[in-house]
Amino acid sequence: MKRVGILTSGGDCGGLNAALRSIFYRAKSKYNMDVFGIKDGTLGLIRRPIDFVELNYEIFSGSLFRQGGTFLGTTNKGDPFNFPLEDGKLSDQSDTIIEGYHLLKLDGLIVIGGDGSLKILKKIADKGKLNIVAIPKTIDNDVGSTETSIGFSTAVSIATQALDNLQPTAASHHRIMILEVMGRDAGHIALNAGIAGGADVILIPELSYSIDGIIKKIDQMRKHNIKYSLIVVAESVKTENGKVHMVKFSDGQERLGGIGNYISQEIMNKTKLECRVTTLGHVQRGAMPTPNDRILASAFGVAAVDLLAKKKFNRMVAWKNRTVVDVPIEDGIDNYKVVDQNESLVDTALALGIYIGNI
Repeated sequence: MKRVGILTSGGDCGGLNAALRSIFYRAKSKYNMDVFGIKDGTLGLIRRPIDFVELNYEIFSGSLFRQGGTFLGTTNKGDPFNFPLEDGKLSDQSDTIIEGYHLLKLDGLIVIGGDGSLKILKKIADKGKLNIVAIPKTIDNDVGSTETSIGFSTAVSIATQALDNLQPTAASHHRIMILEVMGRDAGHIALNAGIAGGADVILIPELSYSIDGIIKKIDQMRKHNIKYSLIVVAESVKTENGKVHMVKFSDGQERLGGIGNYISQEIMNKTKLECRVTTLGHVQRGAMPTPNDRILASAFGVAAVDLLAKKKFNRMVAWKNRTVVDVPIEDGIDNYKVVDQNESLVDTALALGIYIGNI
C-alpha cells in the first residue's frame, strides 16, 4: 500500500480539511505512503489529464484545517453513471473513473461523502474492483451506523448561534421568529439546535404537527407574560395537508425551501401575531469547523488510513460509544438515519415544554 488517493464528494461541510490533514499525516508518517488528492470529487478522475495534487507537509502547515469547505473541491452534481455531456447527452463515466484510478497507480482510495455519494462510489468500486475505505460526512447526520458524521457539529453550532442572535430581536419587538434550517429528510439539526438555542417550537419531518398546536404553545407563553417565541423548522417539514415545499431555480432544479414562510403565513392568518422568517441556508455548511468536528475528522482520518494499511477494504469508519469503529459501507448507505420519536432528545424537548408536534 504505497500510493493512496483521497477525494471529497457531495456537499461541503466543516471538518473536511481536518480529515484530509489527518489522512496525510498518518499515511506519510507511519506508512510512508504517497498521498494524492483528487480534485472536485469524481470529476478529477474523469478529466484528462487527471486533476489531482500530490499532498505534502507544506500544504497543511498553516491554518487550512481550521477552514470550512474542502480545498480539494467537491461536486454534488452529475451522477457518473448518467453524466451530462456538453451536448446535453448522458454518458456512463464509471469506466473513465476506474481508468483514472489505475492511471494514478493507486493502491487504495479514501472517499469522504454522505449516503448518496457513498452509494455511487461503492457501486463504482464494486464494478472496477477498487480498494476503497469510506469516511462519513454530512451536516444532516443521516448516514447510518454512526452516531455522528463530519460536519454535523458545525451545522448545529451555526444554527444555535442564529437562534442566539434572533432572540434579542424577537424579545424587543414581541415577535415570532422562525428559523428554517437544513437537514434534508432528517430533523437532527433542527432538534439539536432547537434545544441548544432555547426554541419554543421545533418542527421536524419525522413528526406531524398542527398550526393550532403551535398557536396553543405561543398562547401558553403569553399567559406567562412571555411575548415572543422562537420556532425552528427543518427544511423538509411538510404543510399540514402533506405538501413538500420546493423552490424551482432557473436551471430547472428544485430544492427544498419555503416551509418557514408557510408557517409564518399560517400563524399570521389565524392570529394577530407578527412573524419574521430567517432561512439559514448554506451558512451552515461553510463555517469554521467546531473543535468537535476537527477532532472527529482527525480520528476518522487516522482510522481510514489504518484500514487501508490492513487491506480492510469496503469499510466505513464510524463513531460509536466514544470511539472509532469500522462497519461495511453498505451499513452506512442502507440504514438511513432519521430522528426516532422515542430517542432521548425528543424526551428532553418535551420535558422542556417545547412543542415538537403531535406526540
